[in-house]
Amino acid sequence: MAASPLLADPLPSWNAGETKSAIISFVETVTDPASGDYVTPADRIAVFDNDGTLWAEQPAYFQLFFAIDQVAKMGEADPAALSSDALKAAAARDIEALLATGKDGLLEVLAAAHSGMSVADFKANVAEWLDTATHPTTGRPYDSMLYQPMLELLRYLRDEGFATYIVSGGGIDFIRVFSEDAYNIPTSQVVGSSLVSEYVAEGTPMLMKQPDLFFNDDKAGKPVAINHHIGKRPIFAGGNSDGDFQMLEWTTSGEGPSFGLYVHHTDGEREWAYDREGHIGVLNRGLDEGDARGWYFADMARDWAVIFPAEE
Repeated sequence: MAASPLLADPLPSWNAGETKSAIISFVETVTDPASGDYVTPADRIAVFDNDGTLWAEQPAYFQLFFAIDQVAKMGEADPAALSSDALKAAAARDIEALLATGKDGLLEVLAAAHSGMSVADFKANVAEWLDTATHPTTGRPYDSMLYQPMLELLRYLRDEGFATYIVSGGGIDFIRVFSEDAYNIPTSQVVGSSLVSEYVAEGTPMLMKQPDLFFNDDKAGKPVAINHHIGKRPIFAGGNSDGDFQMLEWTTSGEGPSFGLYVHHTDGEREWAYDREGHIGVLNRGLDEGDARGWYFADMARDWAVIFPAEE
């Protein structure tokens, strides 16, 4: 006899354990009208970081790989455009040399790849890149390196009346290109960092991307952006680094039930093992304070039976 849908495992790629049980218990509690911790559907807001939380982020953020490929194309079209060490390193696809140029070099490369064009043209560039580019280590398309357990968590929450949002330090226009296909999260529920856009009405009106930073949606900026874009304090937050600490802190400091979740990268065989050291996804404060704050950790090696979706 087939299992009843009501008894089916909502998180089949999660191994049995404390974190999986806590997630299911929390969701059942806040969706039960008879519970003292019942939360109406209008207030069931869940927010998630993207890089390292919903998809992979090593050996560099995927948006940086996009920028590097775009600068390389620029250099092929006009070598004179490669006017700095950072741009030259990007065009050569030399990640180490690019990182050695520091924050200013990275910002220069990102600005070159993300500005001086309309928002529509930028999104077309991202879509074309996602259709053709592959990860340098796994050889998989970038948008196939999603975390299967997190896809299940997003679906489970939505099935139980939650609205799921991405709140990322990554670019808002970049993520909006793939959020619906990858996560079933509409563009209106994507919050991210952004450059200045200028409305130009000469000929066909368009929005032109400028090189100046408009908003950095990271660390303390995440609660600010949540309030600005969503207008309510979430009751569920998921992240993976100290850049997400304030988002989890804001979520779990409200009145009523709440849930804080960290994805902990502990699996060096199926993915990458990292936390306290490095330049991507550093997790120190979250590890030091998370347990005392009642947050949960999804230990990838222990809690996840599968990392990525099966390749088609």
